[in-house]
Parts: sequence; C-alpha cells; structure tokens
Amino acid sequence: MKPRGESVGRRLKIYFDGGCRPNPGPVEVAVVIRGTAHVFTGLADGTNSDAEWCALIHALELSRDHNLGEVDFVGDALEVVRQANHALKTGGGPQPHAARLVALARELPPFRIRWVRRAQNLAGVALAARHPR
Repeated sequence: MKPRGESVGRRLKIYFDGGCRPNPGPVEVAVVIRGTAHVFTGLADGTNSDAEWCALIHALELSRDHNLGEVDFVGDALEVVRQANHALKTGGGPQPHAARLVALARELPPFRIRWVRRAQNLAGVALAARHPR
C-alpha cells in the first residue's frame, strides 16, 4: 500500500537546493520532502557549487534515513545535476563530493537526479524565504 498522497507508479520527488552568502561563504541547504522543508545551516564555508552538492548529499541521507524507496532528487543547479549523474555512471569524478554521492548510492534503492527550473524547485523557495529582499 502506498503512503497517502503518493500516486501508484509515481516516484516521490525530493527537492534540494543550496547556497551561500557571500559566495564563497557559509553554506546553507534545504531539502523538501512531502512539503516539509529541512533546512541545514552552520555548515562549512564553500562556494555555491559546494552548497548545491551538500544539498544533494543531505537529500540522499534523508532519503536513506527515512527509508523512502525509489525517488527522484530534483535540483536547479544544472552543472551539479550533470556532474552527479556522470559520477553515478562512472563511479566517481573530479568533484570532491562525488565519492560521497557514489557511496550513498550503494545504500539506496534506484533513484534519479533531475533538473528543474529555479521557480519549480521547492527547496529553492524555502531557502529564498530565509532571505527576504
């Protein structure tokens, strides 16, 4: 039986986004699962790319820890999505975060990492809400 709110045959979408202010600077990330935002602050300093990778890693860890099954990880950083998918296909990569991604992938059911536009990324919306203009 599927949990309430999930359609049969559809994967759960887990949204991830990261950023830092200034760039480089303190990293913060958000992961949205079933409408609930999980925000992580006080992480190491890094670049926006590091923040996006950290967000993806946190999303994978939450998926594993909550035993969420097959999911789609959805982010708006096209280059990180491309690098992560490449790391999964090749077993690693030049990015320092690729090894952690590959190790986590071994602990999870099959998943996909997909790109969406910024406006469609619920985790990006959660992070933006922390910094009103």
